[in-house]
Amino acid sequence: MLWTLLLAMLVLLLLQTQLSTCLRELRNGGSSSPVYSSSSSTSSSSYNATQQRLPGAIIIGVRKGGTRALLEMLNLHPDVEVAKAEVHYFNVEEHYQRGLAWYQAQMPFTFHGQLTVEKTPGYFGSPQAPVRVWDMNPAVRLLLIVRDPAERLISDYTQVLHNRLTRHKPYQPLEELLLHKGNIDPGYKALQRSVYHLHLAQWLKVFPREQIHVVDGDALIRDPFPELRKAERFLDLPPRISPNNFYYNTTKGFYCLLSAGHDKCLDESKGRPHAPLSTRAFRKLCHYFRKPNSLFFEMVGRSFAWC
Repeated sequence: MLWTLLLAMLVLLLLQTQLSTCLRELRNGGSSSPVYSSSSSTSSSSYNATQQRLPGAIIIGVRKGGTRALLEMLNLHPDVEVAKAEVHYFNVEEHYQRGLAWYQAQMPFTFHGQLTVEKTPGYFGSPQAPVRVWDMNPAVRLLLIVRDPAERLISDYTQVLHNRLTRHKPYQPLEELLLHKGNIDPGYKALQRSVYHLHLAQWLKVFPREQIHVVDGDALIRDPFPELRKAERFLDLPPRISPNNFYYNTTKGFYCLLSAGHDKCLDESKGRPHAPLSTRAFRKLCHYFRKPNSLFFEMVGRSFAWC
């Protein structure tokens, strides 16, 4: 009788270990926080040892800067699980009023010791987001991925144009929105999103600079691995992502991901050809960004090869 009981306990232990391994390999979008994460939920899933935890890291922006690519690449790490959808908790009042329990319920189920990562690029330009994120967890790690602000603006417009055309709605040409009487219109929203130093200043009023990691979005496109290694170090993750996790897809024109023998490319909206903009207007745009870019470089302590 004793031997039967011991054998049954051994079988149960083996099954639990196997289930844990399978869940880690599947990693269909969830994530958990390490020691610097905020408090975890008391409710658990049907799987033993998994919980929905508040994020220990948040990708706060920028819109059309490569946030989706960064999230998917971080999700290659076995100790990272990600929220698949943008939650817009800290920047949308209706969502914020639902409370922290609602926000936590949007997070994936994770194992103890894993890092939960959420990304909502709308946080970066939201005036109320920095304080709200701090109130959630003062120790949360923040990732900001930036790219050439002129290119980001055109990409931003291109996405809006595509959405309008899909719904058979007209939309003004980019140059008409960007220029007013021949000069750059500072009121154009897509332009305002590219003035990085103004938005970063709001975050630095709340969070110390060392708690915000700046990712070079242009470098991430050219060669993902070095930027991912820096992100691993910032997040205190053991180095698990390697150059073998990436391959260049010549048809799509950008890097795709490899993990456990499976490949994954970003959806068709990534790498979409930009809407046209005349050389004259583009030069005006680059000239407009010179001073804002210089101020941003001073704030982050590094420079970028932007126009």
